[in-house]
Amino acid sequence: MLAQITVQELAQKLKSGEPVLLLDVRQPEEHSIAALPGSVLIPLQQLPNRFAELRPPPGTQVVVYCHHGIRSLHGAGFLAQQGFEDVASLAGGIDAWSREIDPQVPCY
Repeated sequence: MLAQITVQELAQKLKSGEPVLLLDVRQPEEHSIAALPGSVLIPLQQLPNRFAELRPPPGTQVVVYCHHGIRSLHGAGFLAQQGFEDVASLAGGIDAWSREIDPQVPCY
């Protein structure tokens, strides 16, 4: 079963300084509208050719996000198939983050 993380859980991890690599699998246009700070942008269709760019330090969880959480499920599943051990999809995506955690992040 593919792991999912809620926006509340992610916010707590970030606040407490837990190591997290944020991977945005949306399109560049979407990323320019709203993005989580420090996230890496690799659009989902590019992920099969670019996942080797991701080198999370040991003990770092990879959290994949998109707009609503569908593309991130696909991206997280792909990374798990490639051997990434601690990977999760952000349930509700950046839309949920904007609505429930940080209203400064634009909704679109």
